[in-house]
Amino acid sequence: MELFDGLKFKIIRKKIKISFPEATDARVLGAAVRLKAEELVEPILIGEKVEIEKIAKSRGFNTDELTIIDPNHYDEFDKMVTAFVERRKGKVTEDQAKVLLRDPNYFGTMLTYLDITDGMVSGAIHSTGDTVRPALQIIKTKPGVSRTSGAFLMVRGRDQEKYLFSDCAININPDAQSLAEIAVESARTAELFDIDPKVALLSFSTKGSAASEEVNKVSEATRIAKELAPQYDIDGELQFDAAYESSVAGQKAPGSSVAGEATVFVFPDLQSGNIGYKIAQRLGNFEAIGPILQGLNKPISDLSRGCNEEDVYKLSIITAAQTLLG
Repeated sequence: MELFDGLKFKIIRKKIKISFPEATDARVLGAAVRLKAEELVEPILIGEKVEIEKIAKSRGFNTDELTIIDPNHYDEFDKMVTAFVERRKGKVTEDQAKVLLRDPNYFGTMLTYLDITDGMVSGAIHSTGDTVRPALQIIKTKPGVSRTSGAFLMVRGRDQEKYLFSDCAININPDAQSLAEIAVESARTAELFDIDPKVALLSFSTKGSAASEEVNKVSEATRIAKELAPQYDIDGELQFDAAYESSVAGQKAPGSSVAGEATVFVFPDLQSGNIGYKIAQRLGNFEAIGPILQGLNKPISDLSRGCNEEDVYKLSIITAAQTLLG
């Protein structure tokens, strides 16, 4: 895909280090070997060396060029424990920290926090909560962002159509402030994929055609988002047809610079976002790539437990590219 050709060009030979806490999973291991061979990423595999090499041998993978770190035999473990206790600001004791940091997701997240790696990819065998919780506790969100969110890159027809849908993975019912922050972070994510961000905050109402608390939330989120990031083209509240179809936009939202041309679609809650991206995926034949976690100080990515090796490979490329955003 042209999309990934462009991302590969951005990251190749930059030696971006990504930690993989699930290195004993063959899908992850295969992707890591491929990423290293293509000089796209420097994979840091987390786990028992003997177990990782055993699985690699059974699959015909060569791990000689890969770095493996075993949390149980890590020379800097005590320093990591101290840094973790300091980061958690008294919320965990040293003994609790020692237990938590044996967990591969906590260990991998700390590697990123300590700048030993540049990002992390997990979720092939762990839940979203298991991946995101350490990130929120350790990496935390950027200044001005109250919470992380999950976007999906929607692609159809060899990149002839590229859109961003969010939040489709994390926040059940964000308030107006959070929704505005999601809109701004989604615009920034879109730029990573060379998408000109025209951001539509979606509703069942267009420009006051219906009245309810839900509509008011989206309208207020639009106002806040425009104040937060006046450099972006943001509008709402818009129904999907008004956001997507120019002929409908002319009738429902004349004068809008986003309606009919939207490339970034921000859903009002997780229920509609999750349903929306899956409809596009299953009925519209879009490839849904993600979720791409937004708003964190450093990129931590969450795979689906139903992923394949190609999914791990692609999300790792995206994660590496996110490190270049600063």
